[in-house]
Amino acid sequence: MGVDNAIEFTDSLLYEKTGQHLSDLQCCILQQVWGGKTYRAIAAVAGYSEGHVKDVASQLWRLLSDVLGERITKGNYRSRLVYWLKRAKRKVITVADRVSPHLHTAVAAPAPAPTTDNIDPHFIGRDAHIQTLEDLKSQGHKIIVIQGEGGLGKTTLAQHYLRQTSFDILLEWRVAQETSSLTDVEHILDEWLRQDLGDEPGQDLSISLSRLKRHLKQKHIGILIDNLEPALDGNGQFVPEARSYAELLKLLSDFSIQATTLITSRDRLCEPGIKAHHYRLPRLTFVNWQQCFSYHQLRLPTTDEILQRLHRAYGGNAKAMEILCSTVQTDFNGDLAAYWQAYGANPLAEIDLKNLVISQIDRLQCLDPVAHQLLCRLSCYRYQAIAKLPLAAVLAQGQEQDAQRAIASLRNRSLIEMEHGQYWLHPIIRAVAIERLRQDAALWHQANQAAAHYWTSSITVLKSIMDAQQALEAYYHHIAIDDYSAAANVLLKSRHNQWQQFLPLASSLYRMGFLHPVSTVITDVLTHLENESTPLLQVSELRNILGDIYWITGEIQAAITCQESTLSTTHRHLDNVTNLDARRHYYLQMLNIDSQLSLGLYAMDLWELDQAKDALTTVINQGENTRHQAWADKATVALALTHAYQGQAQTASTLAKRCLHTFTHQSSQSGRLAYFIQLLGQTYGQLGHLDQAKNLYQQALNFAEAGHYPQVKAKALTGLATISRQHQQPAEALQYHSQSVELFDGIGAKCDLAYAYVELGHTYLSLQKVDVAHQYWHQALALYRDIDAQKQMHRVLNLLNNKQS
Repeated sequence: MGVDNAIEFTDSLLYEKTGQHLSDLQCCILQQVWGGKTYRAIAAVAGYSEGHVKDVASQLWRLLSDVLGERITKGNYRSRLVYWLKRAKRKVITVADRVSPHLHTAVAAPAPAPTTDNIDPHFIGRDAHIQTLEDLKSQGHKIIVIQGEGGLGKTTLAQHYLRQTSFDILLEWRVAQETSSLTDVEHILDEWLRQDLGDEPGQDLSISLSRLKRHLKQKHIGILIDNLEPALDGNGQFVPEARSYAELLKLLSDFSIQATTLITSRDRLCEPGIKAHHYRLPRLTFVNWQQCFSYHQLRLPTTDEILQRLHRAYGGNAKAMEILCSTVQTDFNGDLAAYWQAYGANPLAEIDLKNLVISQIDRLQCLDPVAHQLLCRLSCYRYQAIAKLPLAAVLAQGQEQDAQRAIASLRNRSLIEMEHGQYWLHPIIRAVAIERLRQDAALWHQANQAAAHYWTSSITVLKSIMDAQQALEAYYHHIAIDDYSAAANVLLKSRHNQWQQFLPLASSLYRMGFLHPVSTVITDVLTHLENESTPLLQVSELRNILGDIYWITGEIQAAITCQESTLSTTHRHLDNVTNLDARRHYYLQMLNIDSQLSLGLYAMDLWELDQAKDALTTVINQGENTRHQAWADKATVALALTHAYQGQAQTASTLAKRCLHTFTHQSSQSGRLAYFIQLLGQTYGQLGHLDQAKNLYQQALNFAEAGHYPQVKAKALTGLATISRQHQQPAEALQYHSQSVELFDGIGAKCDLAYAYVELGHTYLSLQKVDVAHQYWHQALALYRDIDAQKQMHRVLNLLNNKQS
């Protein structure tokens, strides 16, 4: 049963009981819960607060409990609704509704005729296998590898089992279909922690694994790792590119966690140190094949000989059964004897599944060249982070009128999968199709260009992490055709985001907390661009973004190098201003000012305050009363804080008041200024205006939580902790500190984390806990040493030497 049927059934139940239909929010909650999403994730999708979503959901579970006469919860809603729907609908939709009317009178029942009542045509013969998985889970196996050849139904079985079992949360990872496209395990953990578990990933693999383990101990979680074999070598061990996968699987095999992990793979997993039970999935029986052919009302001979020979030839393979049913129905008017007569005693030269797929695609090429080309072009999509395609992505690969008919042709032949309006290719079908696509260099190039154009044009505003991930797909398609300049343009394409900013994709992604993934794609593309005759400005803007990522993660010297390189390039071009049009001049000047602003912020974190003031003053002088006034406003905030740090209260106060006035008049857009609002909060805090500081921190916190900006959220929490300490509210201060430290640690923001440790030390000192204070100051010292922030190290050493009990 799909989620649409579930919601329709739920709606009918409630309407019958209450006379009211489900609201849009209730439908959204049911849809997301069906997919195993957390309330936090549902709130992000629905556009409501997490608390409101929980309240509506709680009321919904109570209503359903009353209707069904048993306790319904978020955790068991799916399994219990399946049970009640089966009770309500004892039989599947009649066969007559599924086949063409002209076939009805021509059906010849096989002997003996297997019943087709109460069967799911996509899940024939698997009830016993579901029970086997349940038995293995009950025996305490944490990792179960469902092993078997392609097309056996491993993924279908795993998904069906996980969805019908009452897990609190479902996590899914589709391993790349090719070894060359394997995804870093850090990216997978980022996805699970941030989107599914409502947590922040760590700055390195070990921290992210530790956080995942905490969730796995607290919640009953089902995990599917699909199609593992591209990550394995000939000995069943991980290839060098996937060595870190072993660390994740070792965690998932830990007996202290509540999770159950299903892995599908054609190959056996033989990695030392990973406890996994291998379950070789049995093939479908001849009776199962009879059920499937009868269900589709195919005309079968009076004897079973032909079907038995086909069953033996394909070893009971589920995908082969599906393709054969479709071929007989579509190409031979439902007549198995006609199919057999066409292919003779040896229906195919080869009998393995890949050759069946090849034969089917060869026939498609002869009968429907348009559908054949669409199938090949659809194979260029990665089916990884975005595992299923919307219809628009399919249509992007052909003329809409032809594509609609071609999709029907592919579905009729079981060469494309579809569920709830989403499309994808079976891995074996994709493997055959992409091999053909790559043989035609022009078509390979066109398909990837069309896919890249679709992903770029379909995402106009970045409102969520999913939007950003879809927009990033275009990058991979350009990389596939070695168009590195176009790949860079994907990263640099600006869109409005949830903070009312107009930023390049890469900038929005790293603000969302995707520091490591963005750093990886930028450095990868820069490696190629710097060896080509690429416009230097494109390289410079990428370095400008990469510099800010290095800064946040504590690699400040590398960050400075990136910004100085950008400044050098922009200065060279600005010297030739007479040859530049107005738009290009604006862009160059903006990039120049932005790099200067970044250098000023870096210097502040290094406590090089005079250097910071010089850079910030330059930004103000260049931007004030120009189209770059926004940069001058930001620099003024930072300059005010710098003066406050140096004890120059009058100057700091004057600048802060000017900034407060500016921000007040930009309140409708202040979400884009969240970082600088918290800087202004720091300034007022340094000046002793605690109420104003608290108000600014709270504003920044609200914007950061609404737009998922973890760095700003953590900095605002640190500021609120210092104010609580000054108001002699240590318990509240420690609570704020705990949240901010965890966030900074999660995104790997070393400079910010070191500052947070310093402030946490002050809070413990106010509680007369000198040893604990020193402990955190030593941690701050270690981070500043790692960053090579000499003056910050000197400040912390002074604290350790002077703040004695």
